[in-house]
Amino acid sequence: MNNNFMKIFQLKNLWDRFIKNHPKLPMFGRAVMGQAIHEGTIIEISVTTAEGQNLVTNLKISAEDMELLNEALKLAREQD
Repeated sequence: MNNNFMKIFQLKNLWDRFIKNHPKLPMFGRAVMGQAIHEGTIIEISVTTAEGQNLVTNLKISAEDMELLNEALKLAREQD
């Protein structure tokens, strides 16, 4: 149990540093969750590597996905 707690703590510290380096990400996430994410919404993710290769995928949000996203949003709001 203690080992898992330490891993979670490390992950939290890494996440905080990531957000500090990319402050627009949480703002974007809040805006999207508040306005655009509903069951049936399609999210497209595009990644361009340093070499210029473009990788793209998408997913359609289900009711089950919404449950997870809403819980994650609650947790994020508690951190503010």
